[in-house]
Amino acid sequence: MDVSRRQFLLFLFTLSLASAFHCAQAAEAPVIVCFGDSLTAGYGVEPGHTYPDNLQKLLDAHGYHYRVVNKGVSGNTTKDGTDRLKDVLALHPHIVVLEFGGNDGLRGLPLASTRQNLEALMTAFQKAGTKVLLAGITLPPNYGPDYIQQFNSIYTSLAKKYNTPLIPFLLKDVYGIPGSMQEDGIHPTAQGCRQVAENVFQALRPLLRK
Repeated sequence: MDVSRRQFLLFLFTLSLASAFHCAQAAEAPVIVCFGDSLTAGYGVEPGHTYPDNLQKLLDAHGYHYRVVNKGVSGNTTKDGTDRLKDVLALHPHIVVLEFGGNDGLRGLPLASTRQNLEALMTAFQKAGTKVLLAGITLPPNYGPDYIQQFNSIYTSLAKKYNTPLIPFLLKDVYGIPGSMQEDGIHPTAQGCRQVAENVFQALRPLLRK
């Protein structure tokens, strides 16, 4: 075997070892699960541009060694979230960003059920030793101030009860910003998803370790 071929094979071997090491590191990294509905799933944006994708980039850029898993499903209600709870617990997440309730509110589902379902999720995660970041959302003005106030208070009261950090409005600095919302007025664009990721990252920082 000539020298150049030997060097090339050695290069390939080194590259494969580096790749295997990187994969092993990724597999061992603590998991952050982004668990929610279409706002988490990235409805209407290209793959790789969801807020969980951008959150992973922010964590990497700031030297935080975590693996972000997107467990968002468009159209999900809080009840759907409880039905998927086992799948998320099976990942043994270190942190869960819990984002549900928007579809409950838009469909006019009983607020008591929304609260009960969110509470069941938070209780299960805390019992499993998983930290929870609760992401709140609100409703369009046509739902009326009383209903909206009661809806919003679900998040603030649960965050207080379970002593967990809260993002009061996930779409802060996104909703109403030109280029940040899709035409439906509900879902963020790729630009908006970058800001959502920033909102989540800033709220997560006290829970992270390097």
